[in-house]
Amino acid sequence: MKNIRVFLVNVGLRTNVFPLVTPPVGLMALAAYLRDRLPVEPVIVNQRLDNCPPQEIVRQAMACGAEVVGFSVFTTSAYLLPETVRLMREALPNALILVGGPHASSAKAAVMDEADVDLIVPGEGELATEAVLQTWMDGKTDFSGIPGIIWRDKSGEVVVNPGALPQVEDLDSLPMPAYDLIDLPAYWKVQSIAPIHRRRYVSLVSSRGCPYLCIWCHKIFGKAIRTHSAERVVDEMSYLLGKYGSMGMRDFEFLDDNFNFSPKRVVAISESLLNRGMKVKMAFPTGLRADLLTNTAIDALADAGMYWCGFALETGSPRLQKYTCKVMNIPKLLSAGEHVTRRGVFCNLYCMLGFPTETEDEIQQTIKIACASPFHTAAFFTVTPFPGTALYDIVKQAHPERLQGLRYDDMDFSGMRVNLSELPDEKLFYYQRLAFRRFYGTPRRIYRLVRNHPQPWMLPVYAPIVLYRATKGMLPSRNPSPGTNPVS
Repeated sequence: MKNIRVFLVNVGLRTNVFPLVTPPVGLMALAAYLRDRLPVEPVIVNQRLDNCPPQEIVRQAMACGAEVVGFSVFTTSAYLLPETVRLMREALPNALILVGGPHASSAKAAVMDEADVDLIVPGEGELATEAVLQTWMDGKTDFSGIPGIIWRDKSGEVVVNPGALPQVEDLDSLPMPAYDLIDLPAYWKVQSIAPIHRRRYVSLVSSRGCPYLCIWCHKIFGKAIRTHSAERVVDEMSYLLGKYGSMGMRDFEFLDDNFNFSPKRVVAISESLLNRGMKVKMAFPTGLRADLLTNTAIDALADAGMYWCGFALETGSPRLQKYTCKVMNIPKLLSAGEHVTRRGVFCNLYCMLGFPTETEDEIQQTIKIACASPFHTAAFFTVTPFPGTALYDIVKQAHPERLQGLRYDDMDFSGMRVNLSELPDEKLFYYQRLAFRRFYGTPRRIYRLVRNHPQPWMLPVYAPIVLYRATKGMLPSRNPSPGTNPVS
């Protein structure tokens, strides 16, 4: 039996607004699992890396003789899906077309209205996709026995299967992601999630899921956290050093939702790296929950090679911490920030402005805490509701007019000119600009930033961005709140 060609695409384009690109670890994990379990030959294309039009994606699918096409899509890239699927249908009319990723997980059956796809996997992909492909390879078109998926029957009717999408409970049972299916050095030439240019790195995911219930989150992997063992994490790092170390790769970027949920695992990973004599560098752009970080864990990570991390405060208001279900212990976050920066780790603070019910005093509270904090850099994002999240449902119920005209195409995750707060637009975006000016407007902050940045020679590249956000705002207004005028 010949192997089935499975063509997997990470959909999206790299723009000046959103230039970030990382290896598609999710598709790499899916590809490795599928070829381990089924007679398939997967191919991975990252449209964001290649920055190519849909026509080129279709050409590559035809060139490899794709029989199954799978698209992984963020909501910010979903505008590309209808045209790409239409062209793919014309070129490969007999191919099975699937959609997964964050957009599928949030929009679910609505994706069927957007594009002529056969099936949606709204969540973790391995087990469900295996079942789908096995059914299809058996010559069947009835997918009703696979819990949680969404598909079209022979009549074209959209069917939403009951039950929860199956998940892999033992992550160590999964094969290592298919690094051989991507050109890793190509990613070293573009901007990754961590704002450090042109470094030789690899992205890793060592856990899935998060027990916290932040209202803006998609929750692709569920509420229960599942982790690779410390030994498996270090084994994968050792394998990658063996594969790419001769090219100078020693930098690992972790993309977990909550890497440090278990402090013991953090220490075990760090100690294993040291015991094996593995000299590495580690960056944690988003995956460290600050109020779970003990000094012991910080010291262990710093000793093992952590040099960059990000902490998510979001809001300095204790009331909004509860309202948004983030429930961050702010004093513990600040204490962890003091310790991590004392250890020489460059640290960024993430803040969000414009939550529903947020008052002027609460916005000022967030800015005050950020400006008094020990962090080297900070970002002040606009709160943006994505479909499928609790935040979106709250706004839809309380202020549906604020969702009118809300577009996600080509947006930066910094957010758009949408205002969910109690403040008028001009006041909210004034405070957003003020936050950047106050945070970066002290000689002490600039001195520490230059002194501790991993690539101080690159700071002139970032300076115009910070200056723009401090004076003009985040993004051009597309959807001002009704009755107000956007202010630049």
